[in-house]
Amino acid sequence: MDTLIAWLANYLLWVMAVVAVVFWLRNENRAGKVELAVSAVVGLVLTLALITLLAHLHSDPRPFVQNPHLHPLISHSADNGFPSDHSAIAGLIATLVALRNRVWGLGLAVLAIVVAVARVAAHVHHVQDVVAGLAIGAAGAVIATLLMRFVVDRRRPALLR
Repeated sequence: MDTLIAWLANYLLWVMAVVAVVFWLRNENRAGKVELAVSAVVGLVLTLALITLLAHLHSDPRPFVQNPHLHPLISHSADNGFPSDHSAIAGLIATLVALRNRVWGLGLAVLAIVVAVARVAAHVHHVQDVVAGLAIGAAGAVIATLLMRFVVDRRRPALLR
């Protein structure tokens, strides 16, 4: 079971990224592809900025640092565990897709929760770390998508002239 938890904590995020790329490739609408790609880049920048900001505002030692009897199932440094980077990126991916397709988004949301649970089960994060990460990623995706749609809507009248 430890091997499965370690694999999920380390690699499920990459599976999510591949699924998101497949979703993007299946979109036949060129404008939809561009919108998703730009939203993903902007969302990633926003998410990383929020992670950095919140990590400076709140410190949460990792579980194996607080309790020396716990041994992490994956190799990890003993730095600040708040917020979870992996959970934030998982939340970003799931929300970006969910805003465009509920079925694919729901599947990715389930995988994002599995990533978060695995990070806690691997003793590298507390629950608050992964919940914050998921929320940060979701917020980055929503803000980026809203910004992208605002820009597209503002440009549309100029293109019709």
